[in-house]
Amino acid sequence: MRIDWTELPTEIQAAVEAHTGQVGSVVPAAEGNHANIASTVHGGRGSVFVKAARKQAADQDGAEVRSLRWENAINPHVSEFAPRLLDSAEAGGWFAIIFEHVDGRRADFAPDSPDLEVLAKTVDALQSTAAPDALKKYVQRRWESVVDDVTPMAGDQLLHADLNPANFLITADRVYLVDWAFVARGAAWVEPALLMPWLLQAGHEPGDAERWLSRIGSWADADPAHLDLFAGAFAAKWAINLENNSEPWAVKLAAAARAWAHYRLDGPSASKPVRWIR
Repeated sequence: MRIDWTELPTEIQAAVEAHTGQVGSVVPAAEGNHANIASTVHGGRGSVFVKAARKQAADQDGAEVRSLRWENAINPHVSEFAPRLLDSAEAGGWFAIIFEHVDGRRADFAPDSPDLEVLAKTVDALQSTAAPDALKKYVQRRWESVVDDVTPMAGDQLLHADLNPANFLITADRVYLVDWAFVARGAAWVEPALLMPWLLQAGHEPGDAERWLSRIGSWADADPAHLDLFAGAFAAKWAINLENNSEPWAVKLAAAARAWAHYRLDGPSASKPVRWIR
């Protein structure tokens, strides 16, 4: 749940002001849900973007703080893609990370949008980048609760693993990717597969979306049975997630995942290798 900037400990506010000067205004982000505070902070010497979360207890981080610590650790290894991390601060039961401010627009994944070319080039660039040795998260572990054998998803490719339109900042001269909380190692085809529900939400039909994804080499080369597996796993996972999250964005994502799974798995030759969708 997002809270007001003034609830941050003074030590963390001071760490931000070391970059901005006296704070003039704070503009909360319109999207995102992995921090108590996610705001652009404007001051007399400049602007920064701040994400902060409250620990569960003095010696217990909680999911949101763990997410921010992971972003803090991985940022130097993905500088080709991400806004630059300027600082981090911890005080009063809070942890915060401070990024350079990027004034960019979100992506549009709608059919015929020119941003689809941006998306394709971004995925190609990611898939041409080696995963750093420091990356010890494995994407297949996200699906162990719904799939008996997750090994088809395993691999050593660098995956952002959350390329939704809100995680793009597009400026006149480059594209930035934000929110690296889910970055992981995995099979290369998992990255385009994770795009499918976002393409459907943007107005694509499943068949058209799959034809568009075929321009990405890892998708074109993927075993269709592995894509079937993943489509079912994604839908099954989101059916479970809805038990604890009924926010509109979650309901829409679950519906898109379910639509893709039924498209792939309801055909006469389809296998159903997951604990199936509710």
